[in-house]
Amino acid sequence: MSIVTVFFQMLALLIMIGVGFFAARTGMLDAHTNQQMSHMIVLIFNPLLIVSNAIGAAGQISSAAMGKVALIACGMFLFFIVCGMLLSPLFERTDLQQRKIFQTMFVFSNLGFIGIPVVSSILGAQYVVYVTEFVLIYTLVFYTYGIALMDGHFSAASVKAMVNPGMVCGIAALGIILFEIPLPGFLKTSITYLGGVASPMALVAVGFTLAHADLKTVFGQPRLYVFSVVKLLVLPLLLLPILRMVIKDAPLAAVCMIMFGMPIGNMPLILGNERGIDGTTCGAAIILTTILCVFTVPVLMAAVQSFV
Repeated sequence: MSIVTVFFQMLALLIMIGVGFFAARTGMLDAHTNQQMSHMIVLIFNPLLIVSNAIGAAGQISSAAMGKVALIACGMFLFFIVCGMLLSPLFERTDLQQRKIFQTMFVFSNLGFIGIPVVSSILGAQYVVYVTEFVLIYTLVFYTYGIALMDGHFSAASVKAMVNPGMVCGIAALGIILFEIPLPGFLKTSITYLGGVASPMALVAVGFTLAHADLKTVFGQPRLYVFSVVKLLVLPLLLLPILRMVIKDAPLAAVCMIMFGMPIGNMPLILGNERGIDGTTCGAAIILTTILCVFTVPVLMAAVQSFV
């Protein structure tokens, strides 16, 4: 796929974000509705999207490929954790709490909300199943390293929180693929239709967030542009030579590279808010990286094509 094609695919996603922005600014979408919609995406639609794509991929994906992706996902998180420790002092020198937020922003990208529609639109829905592996490992890392980083210790409550619809459906999806479990036709249809709601609705929710943001805060912090370039381009490109050694299949390598270059997710902001940490900078970084990934993902895809 050419870089121009990828750019226009990303532009299509940006238009969906624009619809959410328009709906919020015109009063068609209020905060309560957006909150409820976001809950439905996280608890119902995204998990079912994962299952629906697993149904379509059953019998078509090798366990060897899935094993490689799982290994790469683990390596990605380890790499980002180390980078967060080393680089976060460069972006926040004095406030230790904000430095922790930058550390989490290096690690926890928007693999589900944005990653799923990006992979689906660029490569096809059949490749979303690989995103499932990244999301499962994300969950494990978030409720262990992420919580421990912010609290200074690890708690049993974090382990309990791992049991959620996304984790359950992710494990079910892997089971469907590995054991080629058949499902009744009516169940496939309902899961497919409900899962199809996830991607456009998630992008509309991003547009709502942008509509209520302080644009001066979002676009007026030079350090966030530097952070965005490092997060969205520099670090993913550093991982590319390793990716080339492990995976020779171009679409599979593209899935991994998309995961490397996803914008910041909401979880660092939620973690900070729960602990009374000012989320202004984090919120601005989430919005800025989400917008900029429209331009950086095509660059990453071009890099993958030149190496694989």
